[in-house]
Amino acid sequence: MKITYTQVGEQLYPNLIMPTKAEQMGYYAQKRQEYLKNHKKATFTTLLTTCKLTEHLMSIQEQAQQMEEQITIQMTKAQGVTEKLKQTDMMTWVGMMNNIKNSARETVLNELIYTM
Repeated sequence: MKITYTQVGEQLYPNLIMPTKAEQMGYYAQKRQEYLKNHKKATFTTLLTTCKLTEHLMSIQEQAQQMEEQITIQMTKAQGVTEKLKQTDMMTWVGMMNNIKNSARETVLNELIYTM
């Protein structure tokens, strides 16, 4: 592994480049990166300099997607959102599903992404 440096005055700074582009990351990975960069700078820098940031973000993305899916399933059962409702009253079903998905997303953001 070769590390290149940029000299500014008498200081040498490592040229750090993210291995993946932000556009390729999922929603939760982007939110986690943004949170670390803005609120947990030491953790962000440590992950970046040890080349573990991408691994961390992809792990968070996977965990978040699973968590969102589980929450959505639990909430649809609890609120009685079924295929029968979808067939009989489509607009009510759509509204309830939108509420459930938004609630699940907020829960994942608050419990997983914006913590640690």
